Amino acid sequence: MKPRSIWTGHLKISLLTIPIRVYAALNEAHKITFNQLHKDCHQRLKQNLVCPIHGKVEREHIVKGYEVEKDRFVVMDGAELDAVKLETTHTIDLAQFIPPEELDPVFLDAPYFVGPDGPVSVESFAVMREALHRANRIGIGRVVLSGREKPVAIKPLGKGLLMTTLRHAAELRQPSAYFDDLAQPQLDPSQLALARQLIENKTAKFDPSVFADRYQAALLELIKAKLNGHPPIQVTDAPAGQIVNLLEALKQSVEETAKALPERKPRKAKALAA
Repeated sequence: MKPRSIWTGHLKISLLTIPIRVYAALNEAHKITFNQLHKDCHQRLKQNLVCPIHGKVEREHIVKGYEVEKDRFVVMDGAELDAVKLETTHTIDLAQFIPPEELDPVFLDAPYFVGPDGPVSVESFAVMREALHRANRIGIGRVVLSGREKPVAIKPLGKGLLMTTLRHAAELRQPSAYFDDLAQPQLDPSQLALARQLIENKTAKFDPSVFADRYQAALLELIKAKLNGHPPIQVTDAPAGQIVNLLEALKQSVEETAKALPERKPRKAKALAA
């Protein structure tokens, strides 16, 4: 059974309008969550909102405030905040198309699946999806979700489309603040060649199933152990070795990774020095 859509509307490109449905791509049902309990009786705790002057405050008496300076606020109530919410237009208007390499991954936020809304839109949806695929382009537009407008990127994914909400440029810090003062040392060609060989030896086809959530699995094992009355097993990571000689560490790493490649002959480091 197909999951329920979280948004229905239209995908608009110039004069072309395609009815679509949007589905959540993230599955959070498997995530382990905890409740806060009283240590002594294990009853679930309730959160109270407390004013330092008047004590407990009911939710109907709460407003929001933007601090303009210390202890000075611009106060906003719910009606005022609702007035600036954008109306849900139910239309994703693709304003432009870009090559995939122009979209910096740092802007990517949350993924969603997009499909046609009913049999009538299947043909037009398929035509646009295939045209995007053959043109090797990503559509950039905007959508309103939960009253807030987000830029989105849309690209083909199998028989459907993948829509990813994007972060606004103002949300991202400039990398120059972190990297401009880094020194650029003179690189040793032999070290660089070995580092490139190490990368070649570890290059493989990406398999996301290999990178399962080990913390989630460890939590589940801990819960099972406590349910069965067994003491939990604590696993500690081996300490990372300190690099004393970079060249020697690279040589050993290349030799170690080459052992795992019996089916192919590793490139020589000298050939990668160029």
